[in-house]
Amino acid sequence: MFTASYVGNQTIDVREAEPAAPAAGMVQIKVAYAGICGTDLHILHGHMDQRVTTPAIIGHEMSGTIAAVGEAVHGWNVGDAVTVMPLAWDGTCPACLAGNEHICQNLDFIGIDSPGALQEYWNVPAEVLVALPATLRLDHAALVEPVAVSVHDVRRSGLVPGEKAVVIGGGPIGVLIATTAREFGGEVVVIELDAARRQAIADLGFEVLDPRAVDQVAWVTEWTGGAGADVVFEVSGAAAAVLGATDLARVRGRLVIVAIHPDPRPVNLQRVFWRELTIIGARVYQRADYETAVELLTRGVIPADLMITRIEPITRTAAAFEALASGQAMKILIDCQSEARA
Repeated sequence: MFTASYVGNQTIDVREAEPAAPAAGMVQIKVAYAGICGTDLHILHGHMDQRVTTPAIIGHEMSGTIAAVGEAVHGWNVGDAVTVMPLAWDGTCPACLAGNEHICQNLDFIGIDSPGALQEYWNVPAEVLVALPATLRLDHAALVEPVAVSVHDVRRSGLVPGEKAVVIGGGPIGVLIATTAREFGGEVVVIELDAARRQAIADLGFEVLDPRAVDQVAWVTEWTGGAGADVVFEVSGAAAAVLGATDLARVRGRLVIVAIHPDPRPVNLQRVFWRELTIIGARVYQRADYETAVELLTRGVIPADLMITRIEPITRTAAAFEALASGQAMKILIDCQSEARA
């Protein structure tokens, strides 16, 4: 089989390997599609070298079918369509004991801390499997993980129907947050620099602002009748966006930090104090978020075909990373069975 690994020095290496049979309690997945995302780019650029042990088979967005079942696994059968919620927690740390297993203090994020989905066959613990309905296409199902991120972010924000939300950053997660927030009853505007992304987002029926052409604070102030937004999602990862985000929120509004920031960012704490703002961290997801994500994709709420710019064979994984890093794509999927089908 082929595997795609991060080997350090901003390099992805595709090589052949022998698949191993699943151990007790494990399931082997025949990976259909694996998505690459911003976190994977952070790994490629060396931002997580203190955490990732190289060579590392990465990737945590995926879909596939069960190829083999290890001993002591019940309720799963060969051929079942599945995705993976890539979190393994210890169940004993203070976070787990408080019911926050998804942000376990010793979390194994599968695909970062342990081998991930960029391989033809992938062995995972049975408890991380999530069933997929037969009606959901496997390429669309590879988006379950990022959709679950958006569901968790919107739920963390406390958004209620009728509230106004600003999404800063119209990349894949920004589009998914906007779509999810609208589905949950929010009124949404997206702020995005890239013209092609603005057009794609506008085609989905969203109001989109170019911050270089519009005074975004004045626009949001007018849109909200002078109040400011109920919720602001910072998804861009840009220092200027973090600094300016507090200017968009109403009194007692909420600022949700979604993007990964490799370095500390300045925050306007005077504005936080003055308007009694709440800053909310939103990381990964819980099982209920995954289940909702599957349901949203199955119902067609998520614009999956718009999100998936193209699909590349596993042998072109390095080129796919280059394209994603250059901003040429919204979401690129890796066809992990492409060589087997050739």
